[in-house]
Amino acid sequence: MPNLRPFRDYDEHDVVNLFTLTDNSTDLSADNSKVNKGTLVQINDDDEPNGWLNTDESVADLGNAGAAVGGTVSLRYGVTAKVKPCESGSVPLGITLYDMAERDENGEKLLYNPRKAEEMQVVLSGQAMPVATKGIFLYSGAITSSTNGLASSITPGTALYQSNSGNGELGLASAGDGGTAPVQVGKALGKVDASNHVLIKLEL
Repeated sequence: MPNLRPFRDYDEHDVVNLFTLTDNSTDLSADNSKVNKGTLVQINDDDEPNGWLNTDESVADLGNAGAAVGGTVSLRYGVTAKVKPCESGSVPLGITLYDMAERDENGEKLLYNPRKAEEMQVVLSGQAMPVATKGIFLYSGAITSSTNGLASSITPGTALYQSNSGNGELGLASAGDGGTAPVQVGKALGKVDASNHVLIKLEL
């Protein structure tokens, strides 16, 4: 799965903070379950066909924060516009800068420990996910090729595209892969090292 290492260089003006992340393939209620930072995302027009609208309410009621108890009100709120892991043939918005999770490594709910969530660089379901559209990042994870799987022979300057896997990975897909022309999202600034890390320049 994609991931980002701490080494990164970007401008906050190139970060979009208007969308929450949805991923139907990940059960965030399970322990140690999360969507990794570094996931390439697109605007989710399935759940929210209008994307972000100035005329829409930007914050929505997400239901009870915990168990519903009579005579009490304790609600969760979140943003309404959504992104999801980028699918083949779709237009990518950027890569996520935080993980998305509900529980920490001990199975404790991060909802009740926002300080730890911030220390872990985690956003909860419904919270705005920072999405970088431009910058330099040390990327960790599979960069896939439709012909030979992991692209371990990347050289400096190699063009990087959205993967056809549909799970937000980067790829080396050519224009004919999968019948759709993928969108170039950046380039490699070096080779893949022994730890499977590669420095990339994201340009969206």
